[in-house]
Amino acid sequence: MTHPLRLGVNIDHVATIRKARGGWHPDPLRAVEIVEAAGGNGITIHLREDRRHIIDDDLAQIMERSQLPVNLEMAATDEMLEIALRHRPHAACIVPERREERTTEGGLDAAGQHNRLAPLIAALNDAGIRVSLFIAPEPRQIEAAIHLRAPVVELHTGEYAHAEGEAVAVELRRLSDAAALATKNGIEPHAGHGLTYDNVTPVAAISQIAELNIGHFLVGEAIFVGLDASIREMRALMDAARG
Repeated sequence: MTHPLRLGVNIDHVATIRKARGGWHPDPLRAVEIVEAAGGNGITIHLREDRRHIIDDDLAQIMERSQLPVNLEMAATDEMLEIALRHRPHAACIVPERREERTTEGGLDAAGQHNRLAPLIAALNDAGIRVSLFIAPEPRQIEAAIHLRAPVVELHTGEYAHAEGEAVAVELRRLSDAAALATKNGIEPHAGHGLTYDNVTPVAAISQIAELNIGHFLVGEAIFVGLDASIREMRALMDAARG
């Protein structure tokens, strides 16, 4: 049986545009309302250490006013753990984070950071926050997620998005195999990073994947067609891929 595929919309870059000039326009809360109306299934925001786009007040207001589940992307730090435990989002996706990067550039090394991640994941699980690990589609990282008792993994699709020629099929197979391995072991696989209208269909067609998280492309496309239209088009492509 083919299950419906959820769309989580990352609204970080609405806040990036706001940051360019300061002030409060455009307001990420307005984006939340549009996501809800356009068929999105969740709101994703990344509260970074340097607060380069989403800020603490955004998180507080979105948690208070969003009718959709909120997925908080966060680094594995004590500060972010405290913030997550205080606000209690539906989900917390642990991502790697470096100050000098433009965006998250790769997957979390869950296997290499077991001792650091284990108590943090346990605290989030105990608080009823659904933990996700943003990892490369590699068996070693899936196995680490199993040992860490993470209920969800989000597979990094960046390598697939940037692949050309024969490498596209190779990367798609890696995603498919990782999603199957996660599902076999009771972990729900999600996917995201670099997905566009042109490349989303093969990933959306992977039946085990339960959710795609997409942000930069949708906000960028919104400059030309509006956020509502960009989300609806992505939603239509995802639904068509699932048949």
